[in-house]
Amino acid sequence: MTSPEMTMPEMTLREMTWRDIPALTALEAELFADDPWSERTWWAELAGRPRRSYVVAERSGTVVGYAGIDAGGEVADVMTVAVGTAAQGHGLGTVLMHWIIAQARRAGAEHLMLEVRTDNVAAQRLYSTSGFVTMTVRSKYYQPGDVDALIMRLHLRDMVEDPTQDVTI
Repeated sequence: MTSPEMTMPEMTLREMTWRDIPALTALEAELFADDPWSERTWWAELAGRPRRSYVVAERSGTVVGYAGIDAGGEVADVMTVAVGTAAQGHGLGTVLMHWIIAQARRAGAEHLMLEVRTDNVAAQRLYSTSGFVTMTVRSKYYQPGDVDALIMRLHLRDMVEDPTQDVTI
């Protein structure tokens, strides 16, 4: 992650740092009221896990989205992807997914996996349009609330086009 920052109209993707943790926990509370990641979780995620990479998306110096991946083998896992309410509907989720896919491909992964709440239709649509397919359902995976999770997979080797071009930070 030593290449230059990627800038979109009014948006910049950059590597996540510990200085972002207050903004991240605020966005988590806004977007995932039932099960947000805590400051402690973010500290643990950023504390020397060599297979994990995270980026934030900024607009005018404010964190408006973020994404993370665990990659380093045949299977990579989407750790998180989120776009703040005020920044939704402008394609930022797609940009973040392209970054995740690029990271997985660079790490040599053949598959990219994720789980998503069955009640999160917007995220399911993003993942489906990115090429993910549902493999199975995990009953009552998300707690509290007993919400099921869809387990989705993207075959990276089967991708004809590389949607990740020009998504390097």
